[in-house]
Amino acid sequence: MNYFDLNCRQCPRLATFLDEVKEQYPDYHARPVPPFGVDDPKLLIIGLAPGMHGANATGRPFTGDHAGILLYKALYKFGFSSQETSINANDGLELINCRISNAVKCLPPANKPTGEEINICNQFLSAELGTLLPGTVIMALGLVAHKAILKARNLKQKDYPFAHGNVAALQNQQWLIDSYHCSRYNTQTRRLTEEMFFDIFKNSLELVNITN
Repeated sequence: MNYFDLNCRQCPRLATFLDEVKEQYPDYHARPVPPFGVDDPKLLIIGLAPGMHGANATGRPFTGDHAGILLYKALYKFGFSSQETSINANDGLELINCRISNAVKCLPPANKPTGEEINICNQFLSAELGTLLPGTVIMALGLVAHKAILKARNLKQKDYPFAHGNVAALQNQQWLIDSYHCSRYNTQTRRLTEEMFFDIFKNSLELVNITN
């Protein structure tokens, strides 16, 4: 199957919520948000879900919201992006050897998808992971993304525990690396600092260079 469907309405709660958001904000994208980046990435970043006034508004992952500030700064610093900031989908930013996707493609109420919604959307993540070339590094931003990746790969959580900075070897010479999510809460409480996040990208770049 294709790994994205702009017209997907398989989750009734999410589809209804997006309809309501579109009425309130007619200029917002307010539909499933497609992955963004190159077709054959050396680094695939998986987030949780679109943010209300970020990706849900702009139609591009982590664009226009607080979580994207640190993410795109890191991408630029380590050579994965042509620009340091991501303001809107028409700002000319291009990703280099990288793609960004989400475990859940639609904006969830209160930024919290249900387990069922995560599982339904996992079919798209599974299909996306199936397109990756040997040597690809997969970065999970947060526990939900981590678990979604494991489910999509039919791997057991107990064999791949989540912790910031954890690195695990997968099939096809691919790698899974974990990071705390670059959310406003995590950065403002300093659970995730800029230095910590940059270390994740430094390690990712080293893995990319080892296997490519």
